[in-house]
Amino acid sequence: MTTTIETAAPAAAATGRRGSAALRWWVLAVIGIAQLMVVLDATVVNIALPAAQADLGFGDGDRQWVITGYALAFGSLLLLGGRLSDLFGRRTAFITGLIGFAVASAIGGAATSFEMLVAARVGQGVFGALLAPAALSLLTVTFTEPAERARAFGIFGAVAGTGGAIGLLLGGALTEWASWRWVMFVNLGFAAVALVGAVLLLAKHVATERPRLDLPGTLSVTAALFAIVYGFSHAESEGWSDPLTLGFLLGGAALLAVFVRLQTRVAHPLLPLRIVLDRTRGASYLTVFVMGIGMFAIFLFLTYYLQLTLGYTPITTGLAFLPMVAGMVVSSTTAPSVLLPRVGPKVVVSGGFAIAALGMLLLTRIGLDSSYATDILPALVIMGLGLGGAMSVAFQGATSGVGHTDAGVASATINTSQQVGGSIGTALLSTIAASAASDYLTGRTLSPEAVAQSAIESYTTSFWWATAIFAAGAVIVGFLMPNTVPAPAEGEPVLAH
Repeated sequence: MTTTIETAAPAAAATGRRGSAALRWWVLAVIGIAQLMVVLDATVVNIALPAAQADLGFGDGDRQWVITGYALAFGSLLLLGGRLSDLFGRRTAFITGLIGFAVASAIGGAATSFEMLVAARVGQGVFGALLAPAALSLLTVTFTEPAERARAFGIFGAVAGTGGAIGLLLGGALTEWASWRWVMFVNLGFAAVALVGAVLLLAKHVATERPRLDLPGTLSVTAALFAIVYGFSHAESEGWSDPLTLGFLLGGAALLAVFVRLQTRVAHPLLPLRIVLDRTRGASYLTVFVMGIGMFAIFLFLTYYLQLTLGYTPITTGLAFLPMVAGMVVSSTTAPSVLLPRVGPKVVVSGGFAIAALGMLLLTRIGLDSSYATDILPALVIMGLGLGGAMSVAFQGATSGVGHTDAGVASATINTSQQVGGSIGTALLSTIAASAASDYLTGRTLSPEAVAQSAIESYTTSFWWATAIFAAGAVIVGFLMPNTVPAPAEGEPVLAH
């Protein structure tokens, strides 16, 4: 990796093109609403899935496709979506993504069959892959003054980090008080507000040049990411030794190698390697990747524990995660502006991972009769504080020093890191948890008590592994990331309002 940081455009010129400070904060509000819609959609459907299954009458074997369909489309098309926003303008990509996501959500809410629901989820993934990179890249090129940039990325990081937990709460509330269909219809409200704001506030991009799209690179990386995400999803249900699992994972790795080779040979690469080889950006992508693996354990296994072991309702489960949300909001909004200038990104991110590892470690103590106040609440608050600070700084570092022509694909890379990390976490930790439960029951009588305790063993084992993953993240990022404050990105030419 190289330690070179690309020179940013002068902050004054960049921010001048984006209008007044008040306008920029309104733009952040619009971006934040859209980002929240995309992020919470990864978890809001999970809680509503049993109700949707009962209503539409599909089997347990088909149920995973409601989740996998979204993940496959979203994960495999992110880099293409990011580059399209660079080529055709972030405002255009943002508005197109909003409209498409809303239409797909409406179709999903009105679904009369399993196939219609899965098609809608795939549509959400397709347009989400256009919307998410456009949102982050808009933030990147809008806030180029260091103090404003720190606060803006702190707020954006809080939204990105807490969206999953908010999705659990919103999904529980809508399922319990209304209908599972409202976990889809609710996106129409988010999209409508963001669309009005986008049309009124976002400046139009001025295209000084429009390089050709790297079609070989696009095809190879899209196929590679599809194969990798599907391979890990298949491993969760069929195991790691299944031929289809191995075929997709090995094929995805081979295609990824082909993609990297192509990026060194084409005139206008889809993902210029300078984006990921910069140490600040590369370590930031790794941060989000590792975080995606470990955070899966929090949301999935703790949700199972609260509902199946402690008997919480869906909405109570969502409320139980709010202290973690509060911790993430506090650290996300303070770390970039208060800690980052004083101690540097290496200390903030590595320290955040270490704090998160401590919180996860506390969760390994849970049992059949644990108390929320003493055994779960402290862990959630500590994890929120650690993950929020690390994530917000990583989001800022992931787009540091990039030119405006690369802002979209740099933003897409961090979304891709998070998505692939989540897919790995889903498959890896689910397999580990299932093995732990099976090992516990070996040689024991299958009594209700033994089965219940085997579930506890599966949860705590996954928490131990997540603790190790976060601890490893602290060490690796501490080794790779330079301890210099990330440089602002370059602003872009836009038409004045």
